[in-house]
Amino acid sequence: MTHLVLVQDHGDWVEITLNRPDRLNSFTAEMHIELRGALEAAQVEGKRAVLLTGAGRGFCAGQDLGDRDPRKMDTPPDLGATVQNYWAPLVRLIRNFPAPVICAVNGVAAGAGSSVAINCDIVLAAESAKFIQSFGKVGLIPDTGGSWQLTRLIGEARAKALAMTAEPIPAQTAADWGLIWKCIPDEDLMTEARALATRLAAGPTFGYAQTKRAVDAAQTNSLDHHLDFEAELMRECGRSADYAEGVASFLDKRAPEFQGK
Repeated sequence: MTHLVLVQDHGDWVEITLNRPDRLNSFTAEMHIELRGALEAAQVEGKRAVLLTGAGRGFCAGQDLGDRDPRKMDTPPDLGATVQNYWAPLVRLIRNFPAPVICAVNGVAAGAGSSVAINCDIVLAAESAKFIQSFGKVGLIPDTGGSWQLTRLIGEARAKALAMTAEPIPAQTAADWGLIWKCIPDEDLMTEARALATRLAAGPTFGYAQTKRAVDAAQTNSLDHHLDFEAELMRECGRSADYAEGVASFLDKRAPEFQGK
């Protein structure tokens, strides 16, 4: 049986590869289930970083529209149910994962594939990669958190224009606009992505998890409320073994040995 998602265990972290290269890794219900299972297993196993990428020449073309073709159905498809049952749970898993989730965009990221990428914590993209809000070509909105993330990351003007025109954005432009973190030469993408996953997995991942919470909450909190929330998170961090080890190693002038606790 061909696995729609490949999982490579690197000890403290895991590499997950979308594996429908003949369909640009577009999603079916079965692929959603496999990816969700891989992420849930990584969390249960206490993995301290996740690296997500795609097989073949593309990262992900989003939803496989062959599964949602109105011509093959007696009634129009309920795309809201598709979002609620598959895409939204995937975004929540990524956003709430208690360790860094890195995305290495190795080729085109279109539609929900683009949304999945930009919902990861740190996004690296090959120079040849492109981000396409292809929803506008088929009368849809950027879903999978896409409309929320686009507006937050690059502003209303660019978000609306990209959603309506479906204009491809090269990786370097995506980096320049702040849509992703970094554009990498194609031949160096996976080497750098794996090195980053290794480094973060060895870091103070308890603090990284609180950082994710703080940055996410900053989108809706007032400054006054957020200052209180920062104090709460810092209280948790200050009680952690990672903080104690970080301070001890700094003062002892030695390399730290973090446990993610």
